[in-house]
Amino acid sequence: MTRLAQKTGSSAAQAGGPRARRLACALAAIVWALAPARAQEAGTLAPKPLPPLARPDDPKTAAKELFARRALPARMAARSIGFYSRGCLAGGRSLAVDGESWQVMRLSRNRNWGHPTLIAAVERIARQAKAEGVWPGLLVGDLSQPRGGPMLTGHASHQIGLDADVWLTPMPARRLTLAEREDMSAVDMVRADKRDVEASLFTPGHLDLLRIAAQQPDVERVLVNAAIKKALCRNARGDRSWLAKVRPYWGHNYHFHLRIACPAGDPACRAQDPPPQGEGCDASLDWWFTEEALNPKPDPAWKPKPPLTLAQLPAECRMVLKAD
Repeated sequence: MTRLAQKTGSSAAQAGGPRARRLACALAAIVWALAPARAQEAGTLAPKPLPPLARPDDPKTAAKELFARRALPARMAARSIGFYSRGCLAGGRSLAVDGESWQVMRLSRNRNWGHPTLIAAVERIARQAKAEGVWPGLLVGDLSQPRGGPMLTGHASHQIGLDADVWLTPMPARRLTLAEREDMSAVDMVRADKRDVEASLFTPGHLDLLRIAAQQPDVERVLVNAAIKKALCRNARGDRSWLAKVRPYWGHNYHFHLRIACPAGDPACRAQDPPPQGEGCDASLDWWFTEEALNPKPDPAWKPKPPLTLAQLPAECRMVLKAD
């Protein structure tokens, strides 16, 4: 997910006028093309250890290279440090690979770590959805690295242990093999024309699972494809207040992105602006189905930003990285 998405949780076009809209569309051309592939990027049964860095203390070394080489969490009190797309995680806890109502996918990535509040939220959503009979269990994708921080591939956020990707494919009634967890793909819920969900695939169970996730008090946002948001707006009944937390963004047609608010008493965590008021089922949603949103044109002048360095992260992240 891009930095733009993390700051607004919605479209920059809805927030900032023509220039912001052009920027959003330029970014979307990249995100729409890459996000589904990244969500489905296969793992490996024999991951190779990363080679030692020749100059790990060089100030120009990308922070993602440093954090990717820390296989265990820092033995410190649990803290989310910085912002979702610029920070790190102290005292990370792992989500159990197998739970009674969840299984972790892509184990070779070692990205099933998070702040204890995130781990508790994922477990609670999984148990509640199963207990209510709406979902057999979660297939859980990436959370964070053991010490958070930038990742080598796939995400700009997920850095402070408060983000999780949950597949929209239900857990089967058996334990998946290691090979299946690395090779299996989630199911695309969006029609080929991107204007609605695939009716044969998106079920009332999906709606109820997303409702349960969004109703958790510590959940800050649930990011989904705009077509999925459209289906929720059309079909949700009764109390619809939870729809305010469900925000549309490019991609997210194979999985939903769960974001937890900064934990209470964690001053190093920088909160995101709250989502806009209202259900989000009005003209702000209609924009996502315009031509500029569905088929954005790449900006030929766009250049990727250089990767973050350790100096660009909060100062505490240096201690997290160096800790035992």
